[in-house]
Amino acid sequence: MRKNYLSPSILSADFAHLGEDIRHVEAAGSPYLHYDVMDGLFVPSFSFGMPVLESVRKITDMVLDVHLMIQDPDRYIDDFVRCGADIITVHYEACSDVKRTLDKIKEHGRKAGVTIKPRTPNQVLEDVLDLADMILLMTVEPGFGGQAYIPESTEKIRELRRMLDERGLDTDIEVDGGIKKDNLRTVLDAGANVIVAGSAIFKGDIERNTRDFLEIMGE
Repeated sequence: MRKNYLSPSILSADFAHLGEDIRHVEAAGSPYLHYDVMDGLFVPSFSFGMPVLESVRKITDMVLDVHLMIQDPDRYIDDFVRCGADIITVHYEACSDVKRTLDKIKEHGRKAGVTIKPRTPNQVLEDVLDLADMILLMTVEPGFGGQAYIPESTEKIRELRRMLDERGLDTDIEVDGGIKKDNLRTVLDAGANVIVAGSAIFKGDIERNTRDFLEIMGE
């Protein structure tokens, strides 16, 4: 049976108390921590980069799930590995040669993920399905937290899981954007098994929110 993983997104954490917020999700049992990197070019917002990741690595043993929303991510793979990333996911749309980028991540002994925006069809991934350890489907337009889940994403998740099943691949499908307790079951049933949640975790009682998600996920 495929294992489910929760990956709370610190983009929605209180940056004035970031270490404390991270300790809350870890204490509640979250296995992953999602780390969004934005460059102001590929997406319109900026977030944080290598120095913050390096500091986060020092205070947690959680799997650091790093999502690079940046143009030409090859330039920074070595740096993010050095700073402690365990999984590095790059955008298909931002890579000049996505196969080369995935290979570079794997050469460092890290898990390699590829992601696409909501309007990008799953079919562009046909040639890299067997290379990626994880595929991230954005269920909102990337660049800002707190957006509503795009309903059409559910069928896109189902389609991707069918594509993987047809190839005999048990690749993780991660979803990111607008995931809350009331639609969590929907994306799990559609075939996703790595769940990114930001405001639904970090707004209010962080540990209780984390435990509630894990309970629904059966973890």
